Amino acid sequence: MTTLTPRPPYTDAELRTLYPPNLELQLVQVLLRHGERSPVSARFQSAGLPAFWPYCSAVRQLQSAVLDRHTGQFSTLQWKRRLETFGPHDEPVLAAGPKGELDAVCDMGMLTDKGRETTFDLGTRLRKLYVEQLRFLPPVLLNADSLYLRATPIPRALDSVQETFTGLYPSHTRAPAFPAPAILTRAPGDETLFPNDSNCRRFAALSRAFAQRAADRWNTTDEMAYLTKLYGKWMPEDSPRVAVDSRPRLSGIMDTINSTLAHGPETRLPKEFYDPKGREIIEKIGVEEWFAGYKESQEYRMLGIGGLMGDVVGRMVGSAERSTADGEYEVARKPESGPMKNGKGTPIRFGLSGCHDTTLAAILASLGAYDTGKWPPYTSHIAIEMFRKPDAAAASSSPTGSGAIIPPSESSSSSGKSWFGSLFSSASAKPGNPPPGIGRKRSEALSAEERAKLDGYYVRIRYNDEVVKVPGCKPPGKHLEGDESFCTLDAFKAIVDKFVPQNWKQQCRASTQAPAFPAKPEPAGY
Repeated sequence: MTTLTPRPPYTDAELRTLYPPNLELQLVQVLLRHGERSPVSARFQSAGLPAFWPYCSAVRQLQSAVLDRHTGQFSTLQWKRRLETFGPHDEPVLAAGPKGELDAVCDMGMLTDKGRETTFDLGTRLRKLYVEQLRFLPPVLLNADSLYLRATPIPRALDSVQETFTGLYPSHTRAPAFPAPAILTRAPGDETLFPNDSNCRRFAALSRAFAQRAADRWNTTDEMAYLTKLYGKWMPEDSPRVAVDSRPRLSGIMDTINSTLAHGPETRLPKEFYDPKGREIIEKIGVEEWFAGYKESQEYRMLGIGGLMGDVVGRMVGSAERSTADGEYEVARKPESGPMKNGKGTPIRFGLSGCHDTTLAAILASLGAYDTGKWPPYTSHIAIEMFRKPDAAAASSSPTGSGAIIPPSESSSSSGKSWFGSLFSSASAKPGNPPPGIGRKRSEALSAEERAKLDGYYVRIRYNDEVVKVPGCKPPGKHLEGDESFCTLDAFKAIVDKFVPQNWKQQCRASTQAPAFPAKPEPAGY
Protein backbone atom coordinates (compact mmCIF):
# COMPACT_ATOMS: atom_id res chain seq x y z
CA MET A 1 0.00 0.00 0.00
CA THR A 2 2.83 2.41 0.76
CA THR A 3 6.59 2.14 0.11
CA LEU A 4 7.61 -0.75 -2.14
CA THR A 5 10.22 -3.21 -0.93
CA PRO A 6 11.95 -4.31 -4.17
CA ARG A 7 12.98 -7.90 -4.65
CA PRO A 8 16.70 -8.64 -5.11
CA PRO A 9 18.17 -8.63 -8.63
CA TYR A 10 17.51 -11.74 -10.67
CA THR A 11 20.02 -14.55 -10.30
CA ASP A 12 21.69 -16.07 -13.36
CA ALA A 13 19.35 -19.05 -13.10
CA GLU A 14 16.31 -16.77 -13.00
CA LEU A 15 17.57 -14.80 -15.98
CA ARG A 16 17.94 -17.97 -18.03
CA THR A 17 14.30 -18.79 -17.35
CA LEU A 18 12.96 -15.25 -17.80
CA TYR A 19 14.93 -14.53 -20.97
CA PRO A 20 15.11 -17.84 -22.85
CA PRO A 21 17.75 -18.30 -25.57
CA ASN A 22 15.19 -18.84 -28.34
CA LEU A 23 13.78 -15.31 -27.96
CA GLU A 24 15.31 -11.94 -28.65
CA LEU A 25 14.29 -8.89 -26.64
CA GLN A 26 13.30 -6.08 -29.01
CA LEU A 27 11.22 -3.46 -27.14
CA VAL A 28 10.62 -2.66 -23.46
CA GLN A 29 7.93 -0.28 -22.22
CA VAL A 30 7.99 0.56 -18.50
CA LEU A 31 5.08 2.34 -16.84
CA LEU A 32 5.86 3.52 -13.32
CA ARG A 33 3.85 4.93 -10.50
CA HIS A 34 5.42 8.09 -9.10
CA GLY A 35 7.40 7.90 -5.88
CA GLU A 36 6.37 8.81 -2.35
CA ARG A 37 4.52 12.11 -2.04
CA SER A 38 2.70 14.34 0.40
CA PRO A 39 -1.07 13.79 0.71
CA VAL A 40 -3.15 15.26 -2.11
CA SER A 41 -5.30 17.07 0.49
CA ALA A 42 -4.68 18.25 4.03
CA ARG A 43 -6.59 15.90 6.34
CA PHE A 44 -6.75 15.03 10.03
CA GLN A 45 -5.33 18.22 11.46
CA SER A 46 -7.66 17.27 14.33
CA ALA A 47 -5.33 14.32 14.96
CA GLY A 48 -2.27 16.58 15.05
CA LEU A 49 -1.10 15.91 11.48
CA PRO A 50 0.65 18.98 10.01
CA ALA A 51 -0.92 20.27 6.81
CA PHE A 52 2.47 21.09 5.30
CA TRP A 53 5.43 18.72 5.19
CA PRO A 54 9.14 19.75 5.05
CA TYR A 55 10.29 16.91 2.78
CA CYS A 56 10.70 18.63 -0.61
CA SER A 57 14.27 19.94 -0.85
CA ALA A 58 13.95 20.41 -4.61
CA VAL A 59 11.99 23.66 -4.11
CA ARG A 60 15.18 25.24 -2.73
CA GLN A 61 16.97 24.82 -6.06
CA LEU A 62 14.58 25.37 -8.93
CA GLN A 63 15.61 26.52 -12.39
CA SER A 64 13.59 28.18 -15.14
CA ALA A 65 14.38 29.10 -18.74
CA VAL A 66 14.07 32.87 -19.16
CA LEU A 67 14.39 34.98 -22.30
CA ASP A 68 16.80 37.92 -22.24
CA ARG A 69 15.38 40.51 -24.65
CA HIS A 70 18.74 42.27 -24.87
CA THR A 71 20.54 39.23 -26.25
CA GLY A 72 17.61 37.32 -27.69
CA GLN A 73 18.93 34.25 -25.88
CA PHE A 74 17.50 32.02 -23.19
CA SER A 75 19.36 31.67 -19.92
CA THR A 76 18.63 29.88 -16.66
CA LEU A 77 17.17 31.59 -13.61
CA GLN A 78 17.83 29.82 -10.35
CA TRP A 79 15.28 30.41 -7.61
CA LYS A 80 13.64 28.86 -4.58
CA ARG A 81 9.94 28.52 -3.87
CA ARG A 82 8.23 29.35 -0.61
CA LEU A 83 4.62 28.36 -0.09
CA GLU A 84 2.03 30.91 1.00
CA THR A 85 -1.33 30.13 2.60
CA PHE A 86 -4.18 31.73 4.53
CA GLY A 87 -3.67 33.00 8.06
CA PRO A 88 -6.37 32.90 10.79
CA HIS A 89 -7.89 36.16 9.51
CA ASP A 90 -7.27 35.46 5.81
CA GLU A 91 -4.00 37.37 5.86
CA PRO A 92 -1.19 35.78 3.84
CA VAL A 93 1.24 33.70 5.90
CA LEU A 94 4.05 31.35 5.01
CA ALA A 95 3.21 27.67 5.13
CA ALA A 96 5.40 26.06 7.77
CA GLY A 97 6.40 22.51 8.59
CA PRO A 98 5.88 20.84 11.98
CA LYS A 99 9.04 22.47 13.41
CA GLY A 100 8.47 25.84 11.77
CA GLU A 101 10.37 25.03 8.57
CA LEU A 102 9.77 27.64 5.86
CA ASP A 103 11.88 26.15 3.08
CA ALA A 104 11.61 22.67 1.53
CA VAL A 105 7.87 22.73 2.27
CA CYS A 106 5.85 20.43 0.02
CA ASP A 107 2.78 21.42 -1.88
CA MET A 108 -0.18 19.01 -1.84
CA GLY A 109 0.61 15.76 -3.66
CA MET A 110 4.22 16.72 -4.31
CA LEU A 111 7.03 14.22 -4.86
CA THR A 112 9.09 14.20 -1.69
CA ASP A 113 12.80 13.60 -1.15
CA LYS A 114 11.94 9.98 -0.33
CA GLY A 115 10.01 9.71 -3.59
CA ARG A 116 12.99 11.05 -5.52
CA GLU A 117 15.22 8.47 -3.86
CA THR A 118 12.98 5.51 -4.65
CA THR A 119 12.39 6.51 -8.28
CA PHE A 120 16.13 7.05 -8.78
CA ASP A 121 16.67 3.61 -7.26
CA LEU A 122 14.13 2.15 -9.70
CA GLY A 123 16.26 3.54 -12.53
CA THR A 124 19.31 1.92 -10.95
CA ARG A 125 17.51 -1.44 -10.85
CA LEU A 126 16.46 -1.06 -14.49
CA ARG A 127 20.10 -0.33 -15.37
CA LYS A 128 21.21 -3.44 -13.51
CA LEU A 129 18.82 -5.59 -15.56
CA TYR A 130 18.81 -4.06 -19.02
CA VAL A 131 22.36 -2.66 -19.18
CA GLU A 132 24.51 -4.83 -16.94
CA GLN A 133 22.79 -8.22 -16.95
CA LEU A 134 21.09 -8.39 -20.36
CA ARG A 135 23.24 -5.84 -22.23
CA PHE A 136 20.10 -4.78 -24.03
CA LEU A 137 20.82 -1.08 -23.52
CA PRO A 138 24.27 0.49 -23.98
CA PRO A 139 26.38 1.32 -20.91
CA VAL A 140 27.03 4.85 -22.23
CA LEU A 141 24.27 6.84 -23.88
CA LEU A 142 25.27 9.09 -26.76
CA ASN A 143 21.72 10.38 -27.26
CA ALA A 144 18.16 9.50 -26.31
CA ASP A 145 17.01 8.71 -29.85
CA SER A 146 16.11 5.13 -28.94
CA LEU A 147 14.18 6.10 -25.78
CA TYR A 148 10.49 6.97 -25.51
CA LEU A 149 9.83 9.16 -22.44
CA ARG A 150 6.39 10.37 -21.38
CA ALA A 151 4.63 11.67 -18.25
CA THR A 152 1.19 12.85 -17.20
CA PRO A 153 0.65 16.61 -16.63
CA ILE A 154 0.85 16.06 -12.86
CA PRO A 155 4.28 17.29 -11.69
CA ARG A 156 5.11 14.30 -9.48
CA ALA A 157 4.83 12.00 -12.51
CA LEU A 158 7.24 14.11 -14.59
CA ASP A 159 9.63 14.43 -11.64
CA SER A 160 9.55 10.64 -11.20
CA VAL A 161 10.37 9.99 -14.88
CA GLN A 162 13.30 12.38 -14.65
CA GLU A 163 14.60 10.70 -11.49
CA THR A 164 14.19 7.21 -12.96
CA PHE A 165 15.93 8.23 -16.18
CA THR A 166 18.80 9.67 -14.12
CA GLY A 167 19.09 6.40 -12.19
CA LEU A 168 19.10 4.46 -15.46
CA TYR A 169 21.68 6.78 -17.02
CA PRO A 170 23.50 8.88 -14.40
CA SER A 171 25.36 11.90 -15.76
CA HIS A 172 28.70 10.08 -15.97
CA THR A 173 27.12 7.47 -18.29
CA ARG A 174 25.87 10.08 -20.78
CA ALA A 175 28.06 11.52 -23.51
CA PRO A 176 29.58 14.97 -22.76
CA ALA A 177 27.53 16.51 -25.59
CA PHE A 178 24.38 14.54 -24.70
CA PRO A 179 21.45 16.37 -26.35
CA ALA A 180 18.35 17.14 -24.28
CA PRO A 181 15.92 14.21 -24.47
CA ALA A 182 12.31 14.78 -25.50
CA ILE A 183 9.73 14.02 -22.79
CA LEU A 184 6.18 13.80 -24.11
CA THR A 185 3.24 15.30 -22.20
CA ARG A 186 -0.39 16.01 -23.09
CA ALA A 187 -2.96 18.64 -22.26
CA PRO A 188 -5.24 17.44 -19.43
CA GLY A 189 -8.19 17.06 -21.80
CA ASP A 190 -6.19 14.68 -24.01
CA GLU A 191 -4.54 12.64 -21.27
CA THR A 192 -4.94 8.87 -21.38
CA LEU A 193 -1.91 7.93 -19.28
CA PHE A 194 -4.28 7.72 -16.32
CA PRO A 195 -8.05 7.10 -16.08
CA ASN A 196 -9.25 10.61 -16.93
CA ASP A 197 -12.65 10.97 -15.28
CA SER A 198 -12.23 14.76 -15.13
CA ASN A 199 -12.35 14.96 -18.94
CA CYS A 200 -14.53 11.97 -19.80
CA ARG A 201 -18.03 12.46 -18.50
CA ARG A 202 -19.21 8.95 -19.38
CA PHE A 203 -16.28 7.40 -17.53
CA ALA A 204 -16.99 9.71 -14.58
CA ALA A 205 -20.56 8.40 -14.52
CA LEU A 206 -19.33 4.79 -14.59
CA SER A 207 -16.86 5.54 -11.79
CA ARG A 208 -19.60 7.08 -9.65
CA ALA A 209 -21.83 4.07 -10.21
CA PHE A 210 -19.18 1.56 -9.17
CA ALA A 211 -18.24 3.74 -6.18
CA GLN A 212 -21.88 3.90 -5.13
CA ARG A 213 -22.15 0.14 -5.44
CA ALA A 214 -19.16 -0.21 -3.13
CA ALA A 215 -20.76 2.23 -0.68
CA ASP A 216 -24.03 0.28 -0.73
CA ARG A 217 -22.16 -2.97 -0.11
CA TRP A 218 -19.83 -1.81 2.64
CA ASN A 219 -21.13 1.25 4.50
CA THR A 220 -23.30 -0.69 6.98
CA THR A 221 -21.01 -3.67 7.49
CA ASP A 222 -19.14 -4.77 10.59
CA GLU A 223 -15.90 -3.93 8.79
CA MET A 224 -16.91 -0.29 8.37
CA ALA A 225 -18.07 -0.14 11.99
CA TYR A 226 -14.62 -1.35 12.98
CA LEU A 227 -13.03 1.50 11.02
CA THR A 228 -15.35 4.03 12.65
CA LYS A 229 -14.32 2.69 16.04
CA LEU A 230 -10.67 3.22 15.10
CA TYR A 231 -10.86 6.64 13.42
CA GLY A 232 -14.25 8.08 14.38
CA LYS A 233 -12.99 10.45 17.07
CA TRP A 234 -10.98 12.35 14.43
CA MET A 235 -13.71 12.51 11.78
CA PRO A 236 -15.51 15.85 11.17
CA GLU A 237 -18.61 16.55 13.24
CA ASP A 238 -20.81 16.60 10.15
CA SER A 239 -19.44 13.22 8.96
CA PRO A 240 -18.66 11.25 12.11
CA ARG A 241 -18.89 7.76 10.59
CA VAL A 242 -16.27 6.31 8.29
CA ALA A 243 -17.78 5.27 4.96
CA VAL A 244 -16.84 4.79 1.32
CA ASP A 245 -18.44 8.18 0.67
CA SER A 246 -17.77 9.89 4.01
CA ARG A 247 -15.89 13.17 4.27
CA PRO A 248 -13.02 12.48 3.94
CA ARG A 249 -13.78 9.52 1.71
CA LEU A 250 -12.42 6.15 2.69
CA SER A 251 -9.92 6.34 -0.19
CA GLY A 252 -8.77 9.73 1.15
CA ILE A 253 -8.17 8.22 4.59
CA MET A 254 -6.12 5.48 2.93
CA ASP A 255 -4.13 8.09 1.00
CA THR A 256 -3.19 9.93 4.18
CA ILE A 257 -2.27 6.72 6.01
CA ASN A 258 -0.03 5.59 3.16
CA SER A 259 1.61 9.00 2.79
CA THR A 260 2.42 9.23 6.49
CA LEU A 261 3.76 5.68 6.66
CA ALA A 262 6.27 6.52 3.92
CA HIS A 263 7.76 9.48 5.79
CA GLY A 264 9.19 10.62 9.10
CA PRO A 265 7.81 10.65 12.65
CA GLU A 266 7.03 14.38 12.51
CA THR A 267 4.18 13.60 10.12
CA ARG A 268 2.56 10.56 11.68
CA LEU A 269 -1.01 9.94 12.73
CA PRO A 270 -2.10 8.35 16.03
CA LYS A 271 -1.35 4.64 16.25
CA GLU A 272 -4.98 3.66 15.62
CA PHE A 273 -4.60 4.60 11.96
CA TYR A 274 -1.93 1.93 11.50
CA ASP A 275 -3.97 -0.93 12.96
CA PRO A 276 -3.18 -3.91 10.66
CA LYS A 277 -6.77 -5.13 10.49
CA GLY A 278 -8.02 -1.62 9.72
CA ARG A 279 -5.48 -1.15 6.93
CA GLU A 280 -6.44 -4.51 5.43
CA ILE A 281 -10.12 -3.55 5.40
CA ILE A 282 -9.44 -0.15 3.83
CA GLU A 283 -7.30 -1.68 1.10
CA LYS A 284 -9.86 -4.37 0.25
CA ILE A 285 -12.72 -1.89 -0.05
CA GLY A 286 -10.60 0.70 -1.86
CA VAL A 287 -9.47 -1.79 -4.49
CA GLU A 288 -13.08 -2.82 -5.10
CA GLU A 289 -14.34 0.77 -5.34
CA TRP A 290 -11.64 1.94 -7.75
CA PHE A 291 -10.78 -1.10 -9.85
CA ALA A 292 -13.68 -3.59 -9.95
CA GLY A 293 -15.06 -1.81 -13.02
CA TYR A 294 -12.06 -2.85 -15.12
CA LYS A 295 -12.63 -6.49 -14.26
CA GLU A 296 -16.36 -6.41 -15.02
CA SER A 297 -17.11 -3.90 -17.77
CA GLN A 298 -15.67 -3.59 -21.25
CA GLU A 299 -16.89 0.03 -21.46
CA TYR A 300 -15.11 0.81 -18.18
CA ARG A 301 -11.88 -0.66 -19.55
CA MET A 302 -12.29 1.15 -22.85
CA LEU A 303 -12.85 4.64 -21.44
CA GLY A 304 -10.55 4.26 -18.45
CA ILE A 305 -7.40 2.70 -19.90
CA GLY A 306 -8.15 1.53 -23.44
CA GLY A 307 -6.57 4.54 -25.13
CA LEU A 308 -3.27 4.00 -23.35
CA MET A 309 -3.21 0.27 -24.05
CA GLY A 310 -3.96 0.98 -27.69
CA ASP A 311 -0.87 3.21 -27.75
CA VAL A 312 1.26 0.56 -26.02
CA VAL A 313 0.21 -2.13 -28.47
CA GLY A 314 0.56 0.29 -31.39
CA ARG A 315 4.20 0.88 -30.53
CA MET A 316 4.84 -2.87 -30.31
CA VAL A 317 3.19 -3.45 -33.66
CA GLY A 318 5.14 -0.54 -35.11
CA SER A 319 8.33 -2.17 -33.88
CA ALA A 320 7.26 -5.49 -35.39
CA GLU A 321 6.45 -3.73 -38.67
CA ARG A 322 9.87 -2.10 -38.52
CA SER A 323 8.49 1.42 -38.82
CA THR A 324 8.73 4.67 -36.88
CA ALA A 325 5.26 3.89 -35.44
CA ASP A 326 7.20 2.37 -32.52
CA GLY A 327 7.12 5.90 -31.02
CA GLU A 328 10.13 7.27 -32.84
CA TYR A 329 8.05 9.68 -34.92
CA GLU A 330 7.20 11.52 -31.66
CA VAL A 331 10.62 11.76 -30.02
CA ALA A 332 12.99 12.12 -32.97
CA ARG A 333 15.21 15.21 -32.72
CA LYS A 334 14.40 16.14 -36.33
CA PRO A 335 11.01 14.63 -37.20
CA GLU A 336 10.96 16.53 -40.48
CA SER A 337 14.30 15.09 -41.67
CA GLY A 338 14.66 12.87 -44.70
CA PRO A 339 15.52 9.70 -42.75
CA MET A 340 12.42 10.13 -40.57
CA LYS A 341 10.18 10.72 -43.57
CA ASN A 342 11.54 7.53 -45.08
CA GLY A 343 11.21 5.55 -41.86
CA LYS A 344 14.95 5.09 -41.45
CA GLY A 345 15.63 6.71 -38.10
CA THR A 346 16.70 5.04 -34.86
CA PRO A 347 14.19 2.42 -33.62
CA ILE A 348 12.80 2.77 -30.11
CA ARG A 349 14.16 0.16 -27.72
CA PHE A 350 13.04 1.41 -24.32
CA GLY A 351 10.04 3.42 -23.09
CA LEU A 352 9.53 5.04 -19.71
CA SER A 353 6.16 6.57 -18.78
CA GLY A 354 5.48 8.34 -15.47
CA CYS A 355 1.95 7.70 -14.27
CA HIS A 356 -0.09 6.73 -11.21
CA ASP A 357 -1.44 3.91 -9.07
CA THR A 358 -4.74 4.08 -10.95
CA THR A 359 -2.86 3.51 -14.22
CA LEU A 360 -1.06 0.37 -13.11
CA ALA A 361 -4.06 -1.25 -11.43
CA ALA A 362 -6.25 -0.41 -14.43
CA ILE A 363 -3.81 -2.08 -16.83
CA LEU A 364 -3.47 -5.23 -14.76
CA ALA A 365 -7.22 -5.50 -14.04
CA SER A 366 -8.15 -4.90 -17.69
CA LEU A 367 -5.84 -7.75 -18.73
CA GLY A 368 -7.29 -10.09 -16.11
CA ALA A 369 -3.93 -10.08 -14.33
CA TYR A 370 -4.72 -8.13 -11.14
CA ASP A 371 -4.74 -11.04 -8.72
CA THR A 372 -3.05 -9.58 -5.65
CA GLY A 373 -5.93 -7.43 -4.44
CA LYS A 374 -3.28 -5.02 -3.18
CA TRP A 375 -3.09 -1.31 -3.95
CA PRO A 376 0.02 -0.52 -6.04
CA PRO A 377 2.72 0.86 -3.72
CA TYR A 378 4.69 4.00 -4.52
CA THR A 379 7.26 3.50 -7.31
CA SER A 380 5.58 0.33 -8.54
CA HIS A 381 6.15 -0.41 -12.20
CA ILE A 382 4.93 -2.59 -15.03
CA ALA A 383 7.39 -3.74 -17.68
CA ILE A 384 5.78 -4.76 -20.98
CA GLU A 385 8.46 -6.57 -22.96
CA MET A 386 8.25 -7.61 -26.61
CA PHE A 387 10.41 -10.44 -27.92
CA ARG A 388 10.96 -11.92 -31.35
CA LYS A 389 12.19 -15.24 -32.59
CA PRO A 390 15.53 -14.47 -34.26
CA ASP A 391 16.05 -15.34 -37.89
CA ALA A 392 18.77 -17.75 -38.88
CA ALA A 393 21.37 -15.00 -39.36
CA ALA A 394 20.79 -13.59 -35.90
CA ALA A 395 20.39 -16.88 -34.08
CA SER A 396 23.69 -17.02 -32.26
CA SER A 397 24.54 -17.75 -28.68
CA SER A 398 23.86 -15.02 -26.15
CA PRO A 399 26.93 -12.98 -25.21
CA THR A 400 25.50 -12.45 -21.76
CA GLY A 401 25.22 -16.05 -20.67
CA SER A 402 21.80 -15.16 -19.28
CA GLY A 403 19.73 -16.79 -21.99
CA ALA A 404 17.86 -14.45 -24.30
CA ILE A 405 19.69 -13.31 -27.40
CA ILE A 406 20.00 -9.55 -27.13
CA PRO A 407 20.72 -7.49 -30.25
CA PRO A 408 23.82 -5.28 -30.03
CA SER A 409 23.09 -2.07 -28.11
CA GLU A 410 22.64 1.17 -30.01
CA SER A 411 25.97 2.93 -29.69
CA SER A 412 26.19 4.79 -32.97
CA SER A 413 24.82 8.23 -33.74
CA SER A 414 21.46 8.55 -35.47
CA SER A 415 23.24 9.43 -38.72
CA GLY A 416 24.70 5.92 -38.96
CA LYS A 417 22.87 2.74 -39.82
CA SER A 418 22.90 0.41 -36.82
CA TRP A 419 22.31 -3.33 -36.79
CA PHE A 420 18.90 -2.79 -35.23
CA GLY A 421 18.05 0.11 -37.51
CA SER A 422 18.83 -2.02 -40.55
CA LEU A 423 15.81 -4.15 -39.68
CA PHE A 424 13.46 -1.26 -40.26
CA SER A 425 12.04 -0.62 -43.69
CA SER A 426 10.89 2.69 -45.09
CA ALA A 427 7.40 4.13 -44.54
CA SER A 428 6.73 7.77 -45.31
CA ALA A 429 4.67 9.95 -42.95
CA LYS A 430 3.93 13.57 -42.26
CA PRO A 431 6.29 14.90 -39.52
CA GLY A 432 4.84 14.25 -36.08
CA ASN A 433 2.39 11.64 -37.37
CA PRO A 434 2.73 7.86 -37.40
CA PRO A 435 3.42 6.16 -40.71
CA PRO A 436 0.79 3.91 -42.24
CA GLY A 437 0.51 0.69 -40.31
CA ILE A 438 -1.74 -1.82 -38.59
CA GLY A 439 -1.19 -0.84 -34.97
CA ARG A 440 -4.67 0.65 -34.53
CA LYS A 441 -6.42 -1.63 -37.01
CA ARG A 442 -8.65 -4.06 -35.15
CA SER A 443 -7.44 -7.64 -35.14
CA GLU A 444 -10.54 -9.06 -36.79
CA ALA A 445 -10.05 -6.67 -39.72
CA LEU A 446 -6.44 -7.70 -40.43
CA SER A 447 -5.75 -9.47 -43.68
CA ALA A 448 -3.71 -12.66 -43.70
CA GLU A 449 -0.73 -10.70 -45.02
CA GLU A 450 -1.07 -8.09 -42.24
CA ARG A 451 -1.48 -10.72 -39.54
CA ALA A 452 1.65 -12.46 -40.76
CA LYS A 453 3.64 -9.37 -39.73
CA LEU A 454 2.90 -10.28 -36.09
CA ASP A 455 4.17 -13.85 -36.40
CA GLY A 456 7.14 -14.74 -34.25
CA TYR A 457 6.61 -11.89 -31.75
CA TYR A 458 5.73 -12.38 -28.09
CA VAL A 459 4.67 -10.13 -25.20
CA ARG A 460 5.46 -10.71 -21.52
CA ILE A 461 4.42 -8.55 -18.56
CA ARG A 462 6.24 -8.16 -15.26
CA TYR A 463 4.74 -6.23 -12.33
CA ASN A 464 7.30 -5.15 -9.74
CA ASP A 465 9.68 -7.76 -11.20
CA GLU A 466 7.17 -10.61 -10.87
CA VAL A 467 5.77 -12.24 -14.02
CA VAL A 468 2.00 -11.98 -14.50
CA LYS A 469 -0.11 -14.02 -16.89
CA VAL A 470 -2.99 -12.93 -19.13
CA PRO A 471 -5.74 -15.58 -19.04
CA GLY A 472 -6.69 -15.13 -22.69
CA CYS A 473 -3.18 -16.22 -23.70
CA LYS A 474 -3.42 -19.64 -22.05
CA PRO A 475 -5.04 -21.61 -24.93
CA PRO A 476 -2.66 -23.49 -27.24
CA GLY A 477 -1.35 -21.38 -30.08
CA LYS A 478 -1.71 -18.11 -28.16
CA HIS A 479 1.54 -18.34 -26.21
CA LEU A 480 5.10 -19.51 -26.54
CA GLU A 481 5.16 -23.27 -26.40
CA GLY A 482 5.91 -24.32 -22.85
CA ASP A 483 5.45 -20.89 -21.23
CA GLU A 484 2.02 -19.26 -20.92
CA SER A 485 3.52 -15.97 -19.70
CA PHE A 486 4.69 -15.20 -23.25
CA CYS A 487 1.57 -14.18 -25.20
CA THR A 488 1.84 -14.13 -28.95
CA LEU A 489 1.67 -10.52 -30.12
CA ASP A 490 -1.31 -11.53 -32.25
CA ALA A 491 -3.23 -12.84 -29.22
CA PHE A 492 -2.24 -9.93 -27.00
CA LYS A 493 -3.33 -7.39 -29.61
CA ALA A 494 -6.66 -9.19 -30.07
CA ILE A 495 -7.33 -9.06 -26.31
CA VAL A 496 -6.47 -5.38 -26.03
CA ASP A 497 -8.27 -4.39 -29.24
CA LYS A 498 -11.58 -5.35 -27.64
CA PHE A 499 -11.34 -2.38 -25.28
CA VAL A 500 -9.43 0.17 -27.37
CA PRO A 501 -11.75 3.11 -28.14
CA GLN A 502 -12.31 4.11 -31.76
CA ASN A 503 -12.90 7.77 -30.82
CA TRP A 504 -12.25 8.33 -27.12
CA LYS A 505 -13.51 11.89 -26.93
CA GLN A 506 -16.72 11.09 -28.77
CA GLN A 507 -17.33 7.97 -26.69
CA CYS A 508 -16.69 10.00 -23.53
CA ARG A 509 -19.64 12.19 -24.51
CA ALA A 510 -22.06 9.25 -24.47
CA SER A 511 -25.15 9.59 -22.30
CA THR A 512 -24.46 9.57 -18.59
CA GLN A 513 -27.98 8.18 -18.08
CA ALA A 514 -27.29 4.91 -19.89
CA PRO A 515 -26.94 1.82 -17.67
CA ALA A 516 -23.55 1.75 -15.94
CA PHE A 517 -23.31 -2.00 -15.45
CA PRO A 518 -23.15 -4.53 -18.30
CA ALA A 519 -26.20 -6.69 -18.90
CA LYS A 520 -24.09 -9.84 -18.87
CA PRO A 521 -20.59 -10.65 -17.56
CA GLU A 522 -17.70 -9.13 -19.52
CA PRO A 523 -14.64 -10.68 -17.88
CA ALA A 524 -11.26 -9.06 -18.48
CA GLY A 525 -8.26 -10.61 -20.17
CA TYR A 526 -9.96 -12.49 -23.03
